[in-house]
Amino acid sequence: FLEKRCFNNAKRIIANSNMIKDEIISTYGIDAQKIDVVYNGVESKIINHEGSFKKLSKEFYLDKNSKILLYVGSGFKRKGVEEFLEIISRLKNKNIKAFVIGKEKNIEHYKQLSKDFKIDKNVIFTGPRDDVDDFYTISDIFLFPTRYEPFSNVVLEAMSFENAVFTTQQNGASEILSREFIMDNSQDFSVVDKIDKLLLDKKTLKEIQKSNKSKSKQFSIEKNLSETLKVINEIIN
Repeated sequence: FLEKRCFNNAKRIIANSNMIKDEIISTYGIDAQKIDVVYNGVESKIINHEGSFKKLSKEFYLDKNSKILLYVGSGFKRKGVEEFLEIISRLKNKNIKAFVIGKEKNIEHYKQLSKDFKIDKNVIFTGPRDDVDDFYTISDIFLFPTRYEPFSNVVLEAMSFENAVFTTQQNGASEILSREFIMDNSQDFSVVDKIDKLLLDKKTLKEIQKSNKSKSKQFSIEKNLSETLKVINEIIN
């Protein structure tokens, strides 16, 4: 009721993805002309792979030859950590490390799942971290099989740190990815073959990583601010 009243009374609405815009229209019958889509922005940072790897390898004893997959997010059930673990368990390539970073009150359940999937030696649950940038830096593939997300900034962050990124079409951030990197849902296990192939194809993986870094620059914080202020100024003037 409150949302409907707010949307009806608003002069303009800013949504952070077309997915959310469509949901507002279908749920509340709002005129599409009233809604502007402004994607989130991300800060571009300097990448120091050698420094980050050296730092984290001291803590986690990492092998330079291992490929690294990453998940970042809190609220494991909605954001697909169970699916993340199952995907890891289905990979043919076992020379990997998978990091799960984030706060979760039921984390022991997910640690047990990793044992049930027989991947507990490959998966590391770090809990919340202040040095997430270091994990983005050393990882090769960012996998985020969320069940629902308006627009997860972690997708942009991972791209900006030169990760290949896979997420679901239930994540508004999927709109900035090519179709081949979008899962139909959190249990779309066709992604397993795609990841396996990328892990074996260093050249293609590197090309995708560089392309994602370049693409992320199109979604700067400055651009987000500029487009937001443009909508506000149109209302004021």
